[in-house]
Amino acid sequence: MFERIKNDMIKAMKEKDKFKLSVIRMIKASIDKERIDKKIEITDEVVIDVLAKELKTREESKLEFSKAGRTDLVEDLDKEIEIIKEYLPEPLSESEINEIIENAMKEVEASTIRDMGKVMKIITPKIKGRCDMKEVSNKIKAKLS
Repeated sequence: MFERIKNDMIKAMKEKDKFKLSVIRMIKASIDKERIDKKIEITDEVVIDVLAKELKTREESKLEFSKAGRTDLVEDLDKEIEIIKEYLPEPLSESEINEIIENAMKEVEASTIRDMGKVMKIITPKIKGRCDMKEVSNKIKAKLS
């Protein structure tokens, strides 16, 4: 996945697409920073984590800018979000998320809210970067309550 990002950066340079190039450079810099900070190898999982963080940041900024009436910045963020989403895996549907939650709950025999940590531990590697973890957490809480 990191190779794809580097190749797309070269492609954007050749096409002289300055906006896309700047977004891809930002993604690459964030991935490199993560690698250096944590002293780890770059894997697809690391790339997905970084992309998910960047996406979340952009979406939060978009909300703030729209509240402030800065439509010009909202439009730019929309474009950035679309570019970032190109690299993330396909998002999970509601039914897929529910199925994964149900399977994990059966696997650890979860029955109370105390079992939530066990369920999250099983679910997180399967769905990270493919859906909002806060939403998943709320669904698990609702099922265990």
